[in-house]
Amino acid sequence: MRVLLLYPRFPKSYWSFEKALELVDRKAMLPPLGLVTVAAILPQDWDYKLVDCNVRSVTETEWEWADIVILSGMIVQKNDLLHQIQDAKRRGKPVAVGGPYATALPQEVAAAGADYLILDEGEITLPMFVEAICQNQPQGLFRANGDKPDVSTTPIPRFDLLDFAAYDSMAIQFSRGCPFQCEFCDIIVLYGRKPRTKTPGQLLAELERLYELGWRRAIFMVDDNFIGNKRNVKLLLKELKSWMMAHQYPFRFNTEASVDLAQDQELMDLMLECNFTAVFLGIETPDEASLLVTHKFQNTRDSLTDSVDTIVRSGLRVMAGFIIGFDGEQPGAGDRIVRFVEQTAIPMAVFSMLQVLPDTALWHRLKKEGRLREQNLGAADINQTTLMNFVPSRPLEEIAREYINAFWDLYEPMRYLQRTYRHFLKMGAPKCSVPMRPVSWVNIRALLTICWRQGLVRKTRWQFWLNLLGILRHNPRVWEHYLSVCALYEHFLEYRTIVKTQIEAQLADYLAECEAALGMPHEPGTVPAIAG
Repeated sequence: MRVLLLYPRFPKSYWSFEKALELVDRKAMLPPLGLVTVAAILPQDWDYKLVDCNVRSVTETEWEWADIVILSGMIVQKNDLLHQIQDAKRRGKPVAVGGPYATALPQEVAAAGADYLILDEGEITLPMFVEAICQNQPQGLFRANGDKPDVSTTPIPRFDLLDFAAYDSMAIQFSRGCPFQCEFCDIIVLYGRKPRTKTPGQLLAELERLYELGWRRAIFMVDDNFIGNKRNVKLLLKELKSWMMAHQYPFRFNTEASVDLAQDQELMDLMLECNFTAVFLGIETPDEASLLVTHKFQNTRDSLTDSVDTIVRSGLRVMAGFIIGFDGEQPGAGDRIVRFVEQTAIPMAVFSMLQVLPDTALWHRLKKEGRLREQNLGAADINQTTLMNFVPSRPLEEIAREYINAFWDLYEPMRYLQRTYRHFLKMGAPKCSVPMRPVSWVNIRALLTICWRQGLVRKTRWQFWLNLLGILRHNPRVWEHYLSVCALYEHFLEYRTIVKTQIEAQLADYLAECEAALGMPHEPGTVPAIAG
C-alpha cells in the first residue's frame, strides 16, 4: 500500500512567522507531528511519502504514486484541507481524514468527499481503519467511543519522513490532556482531563532518534499543558537532564504550561537544567471576573503579575495568550490587557477575540442560550483575523474596535522593542553550559539583516543599539536569545496591519448585515441578536 500523507496549509496567522522564517531560510515553524505519528502506527510494510503543503505543493508524480491519501489538520487549516480532499477525489484517489478538525466537524469533511473518517485518537481508531482496508471496505467511520489510549504504547514517530531543512523547530509530545476545565478550551474535549504521559525512556528514545537523524536545533514540546502531571514530568526531566548532558545539549526546548508553574521552583529549575528556554502561558485576561466566568480558576489563586515575574527571573522566557470578549466583560478590556502586557514586559502576547469551538462547554452553553451565529460556525479560519462567531454579552462592534486598537498598540515598534529589552534584562541566567555551535552563513546573514533593518533603517534604530548594549552589559548570557526575539518583530510589523485591515473589513460587513436585519442605519454601540 502506497500512502501519501498530506498536511494542509495554514493561513497567515500570528504563529506563521513568514518574515522571520525567511531570515533563516526556513519554510515552516513546526512539522506535522500527528502525521509522522500516524505513519508509525500504520503497518510498517506500507510505503509512505509525506508532503507538508506549508513547505511545498504535491507533485503530479506523487499523486500518481499514491494508492490512498491520508490527511490531518486543525480547524484553522480547514480551507486547504477541504481543497486537498477535493483534489484527491478528482484524481480518483481514496481519501482518509483524521485529526482535530475532522473529529470536531466530521460532517464537513464527509461532505468534501472523504471516504474514511479516522476520528478521535489514532492509537485506537487507526487499527480499525487498517482492518477496513484489509477487508476492502470502500469507506468507514472509526470512533473511540470515549476510550482514551495508553500513550506509553505509542511508537516513535517516523521523523525520517520529514525534510529537516524546512523547519525552524522540531515537535515531540510527552502528554495528552489537561486537568483544568476552561470553558472555551477543546483540549479537554479531545483528550480528556486526566493527563496521560509517555514513559521517560520512551521520550528519550524519540530524542535519540532525532539526534541520530542529525537534528540539532529547537524542539517544541507540544503538550497542551506540559506540567499537567507534575509527578511524571519531574521523573522525565531528571532523566532528560542526564541525557542532555551526555549528548552535550544538542537541543533547546520550548513548551506550554499552566501559570501555576511559578509556584514550583524545583520544576522550573529542572526545566532550565534540561535547556528549556521558553514557556507559553494561557493567561487570557487580567480581569478576575472574566477568569471566573470562563472557569479558569487556576489563574485566580495567585498574582498573575508575580507569577510571570517569578518564571522570567528563574530563566524562562514567557509567551502568553490573551482573549477579549468574555461574558460580563466590562468596557476597556483591550486597554487592560495592554497595560498588563506592558507591566509584565511579555514580548509576545498572543491576542485574539474569543471564539467558540465545537463541543466545548462554551459551545453547549451558547447553543442553549441561542447565541451561536450558525452561519459562522466552522466557516472561517479561526485565528487573530477572525471576528467572533457568537453573539457576545456586550456589543460586538465595541469588542472588535478595542481588539484592533489593543493589537495595534501591543505591536507598535518601540513598545515591542522596549518590552523585549525589559524582559531579557530581568531574565535569570541559563543553568546549563551549552557548547558553542558552529556559526553558519545563514545565521550571520540573519543577524546582519536585523541590524540593518532595526538598527539603521527604522525610527527605533537608536533604541535598538542602546538596548543591545544594555543586554551585553547587564545580562550577556541571554544576548543571542534576546536578538532572536527581536527578529520575530519582522513578522509582527506586517501582521498588525493584516489584523487591523481584515477585522475592520469583517466588522463593516457585520454592521451592514445588522442594518439589513433592522431595516435602519446602524447606531454605534448597539447590536442585534442575530443568532442564526
